[in-house]
Amino acid sequence: MIVAIDGPAGAGKSTVARQLAARLGFRYLDTGAMYRALTWLALECGADLDDAEALGTLAREHPISFEDEQHVLIDARDVSAEIREPRIDKVVSSVARHPQVRGVMRERQRELGEHGNVVIEGRDIGTVVAPRAEVKVYLSADESERARRRIAERPGLAADALATDLRLRDERDSAQMRPAKDAEQIDTTDLTIDDVVARIEELVRSRQPA
Repeated sequence: MIVAIDGPAGAGKSTVARQLAARLGFRYLDTGAMYRALTWLALECGADLDDAEALGTLAREHPISFEDEQHVLIDARDVSAEIREPRIDKVVSSVARHPQVRGVMRERQRELGEHGNVVIEGRDIGTVVAPRAEVKVYLSADESERARRRIAERPGLAADALATDLRLRDERDSAQMRPAKDAEQIDTTDLTIDDVVARIEELVRSRQPA
């Protein structure tokens, strides 16, 4: 079974998906980390972030893998910490917007997701990567709450700068950031992580074979 969880930054995707996978005994696949890893590599290589063809080639020649749920690898190097740096936050959407990049990444995501039960989270999982997923969920939250959560995750950054960055990311991601027609939409603004996980778990259990 594939469980697809989509939504904007700060809606709770990563935390919910990780805890849901642990509760269900499923694998967890963070597709956002894959784009972050490519962005890190592009910056390290001095690549032009506007050169779609070059970035697509970079993605194809350096496939991202996961050692486990916590460790993201590119060229066998663990970049799990580096991809969460503010410099990645600022430009990851610029890298991910290129069709050439998304095509390579989606193919890789399908490869990683095709073996057994998995929870996959991202921007376009239910609409493009895994349109036949048995369970599709789209998480959202008020912009102010999303900004508050991001500030809590990045305490070293100024609140105004983070809020502005969040709005810019929403604008850049708008083409991919839409719920699938058959997705269960959950507003997480006033819900705890446990509340959201419980709701999705109930949905998954109801669709599992007896």
